[in-house]
Amino acid sequence: MCVSVKEHPTARFGYYVDPEFFIYQSRDNRTVLELAQRVFGTGRIRPKPGNDKVLVFSIENRRSLAEKVVPFLRRYMTFAGKKEDYERFCSLVEAMERREHHTPQGMARIVEQAYALNPGGKGRTRKRVLREITDRILRDYTPDSRQDREKV
Repeated sequence: MCVSVKEHPTARFGYYVDPEFFIYQSRDNRTVLELAQRVFGTGRIRPKPGNDKVLVFSIENRRSLAEKVVPFLRRYMTFAGKKEDYERFCSLVEAMERREHHTPQGMARIVEQAYALNPGGKGRTRKRVLREITDRILRDYTPDSRQDREKV
C-alpha cells in the first residue's frame, strides 16, 4: 500500500492525498494477480513502469479501498508483520470516507498518518518534509478562541 501526498494548485489546501493498494508479481505469476482481482472484484493489472518483467495489480478508487480492501485487511491481516501499517492505512482511508480531509485539521492528521506509513521501508523518500506540508495546510487556520475564553 501507498499513500501519496501530491501538490496541486487547485486542491483546497494545496495538496491532495491519494491512497493505493497494490501487489507486484513477475509476469510468470499473473494468475496470482488475477486471483486477487477476482477476490476484490475490482482493480486493474498492468505492467510495472520501468520493469516489463513485473506486473502490478492495483486498486486506486477510494470507495473500493474502503469497501473491499479495508475489510479484507482488518479480517485477514491481524497477525501480519505489517499490522501497524495496515491499520494506519485503513484508518486513513476511513477518515477520508468521513470527509475529514475537507478540514485543515483533518487533512493535516491524514497527511501525518500517510507519512507514518512504513517509516523504515525501502523505496523512494518523500519529496517534501512533513512540516512543510502541514504548515501550508494549516497556514490559514486559526482556532476559534472564543470557546476557550468562555471557559475561563
